[in-house]
Amino acid sequence: MSQKIHFIAIGGAVMHNLALALHKKGYIVTGSDDEINDPSKSRLAEVGILPAELGWFPEKITKDLNAVILGMHAFADNPELAKAQELGIKVYSFPEYIYEQSLNKLRVVIAGSHGKTSITSMILHVLKFYNRKFDYLVGAQIEGFDVMVNLDDESPVIIIEGDEYPESKVHLKSKFLFYHPHVCLISGIAWDHFNIFKTFDSYVQTFEELADGLPKAGAIIYDETDDIVKVIGEKDRPDVGKFPYKAHPYKVENGKCILQVGKTEVPLEIFGEHNMKNLNGAKIILDRLGITDEEFYEAIKHFKGASKRLEKLGENTNTLIFRDFAHAPSKLKATTNATKMLHNNRRLIACYELHTFSSLNKDFLPQYEGTMEDADTAIVFYSPHTLEMKRLPPISPEEIKKAFGDDNLLVFTEREQIVDFLLEQNWFQTNLLMMSSGTFGGLVLPELAKRILEKEVKEEFPKVKVISEQKEDNSWSGLLTQFKKVFNNE
Repeated sequence: MSQKIHFIAIGGAVMHNLALALHKKGYIVTGSDDEINDPSKSRLAEVGILPAELGWFPEKITKDLNAVILGMHAFADNPELAKAQELGIKVYSFPEYIYEQSLNKLRVVIAGSHGKTSITSMILHVLKFYNRKFDYLVGAQIEGFDVMVNLDDESPVIIIEGDEYPESKVHLKSKFLFYHPHVCLISGIAWDHFNIFKTFDSYVQTFEELADGLPKAGAIIYDETDDIVKVIGEKDRPDVGKFPYKAHPYKVENGKCILQVGKTEVPLEIFGEHNMKNLNGAKIILDRLGITDEEFYEAIKHFKGASKRLEKLGENTNTLIFRDFAHAPSKLKATTNATKMLHNNRRLIACYELHTFSSLNKDFLPQYEGTMEDADTAIVFYSPHTLEMKRLPPISPEEIKKAFGDDNLLVFTEREQIVDFLLEQNWFQTNLLMMSSGTFGGLVLPELAKRILEKEVKEEFPKVKVISEQKEDNSWSGLLTQFKKVFNNE
């Protein structure tokens, strides 16, 4: 008999993916939410499990449910949660449920303030490249994967992106502490989620608790260049293997990142010092899963990155345009540095949105000092409306400039200001990096990239349109004559 599972707050990024995974598995899935946006809305509707109307409906909670899964978006006084508790139905947070579904599997958890999505994505890419069977949970869309969660009864291993954020508003325990990994990677620690972890020590403590929970014969993989992570990784834990890593040897040539493997060179689609660390961490885990070095290098050269992680939005001979999910100081600094290094001879315009609770908190802002120093032109955007929604006090542009330690920093508060400024720029030998976990006030970045690149073409070749409009002679010789006239300034 099929399991019947109800989701409270089914519209979340991970929640709707877990719902899709259970539906695919043959479970009967229902859900509720007070707000569901795309892509969640369309994807749930496509398989017939989109709630008919928004809101919370206690009558949906019936005795025949096997379990209720509670999302982070739901509050402790949610009426559906109260009904489930009244009926004695088992209520799981999504990390608790993932653990229940993986009791008989090897559990690999990728944690860290930065890099965890990229490392998890690399591991999934390589395993899929060789048709290995595995379950997974990852926080971004990856090329070649329809959903961000997969659960079946046959896979011997599950790869989990482990988030330190609390598992629900009912309990404030970090999600990754519920997974009880056999193998754990910690990529780096830089104070994040300021609204939950009030001190840096409390933030570090949750990572240490994760590592301390490793079983005998378990393994911890850690970035040895991060001083805090190194202390956690090198701590004595009986019968737990220690595997430090640092950046894989590489070089940047003609705007391409190339791995150096002995005398062999392996060209990559990704770039940046931080990604060379991520790659090496992924390689160690894959080695433990039976992937040889040769297999790893063959597969990784085809990896294009996770969605919104240094994702290329457009390019031509003069300009590359990227977007990135960077939402914390350490991510901002690493991403800006990586993009500048890719074309060191080009001007870099970098634009960052303050969007999270932490980034908009005046006490946390000083953490951003020096994070955009690699950009030739640095822009910070924030929305006063977002401050109001998060019930935070107003911030002035002067306060932001002081926090970033840059008097030349440009500070915008309106979407149109960003668009106008960027369209006014000369994009000859200039790259653009847009970084946010938000939307820059509703800015459609692919459309912006298209407008910038079209503008550059028109400015660089202003007479090409004139040529196309001259219809007197459309023969090859006639067109050739027209081009010669233009480029000889006739």
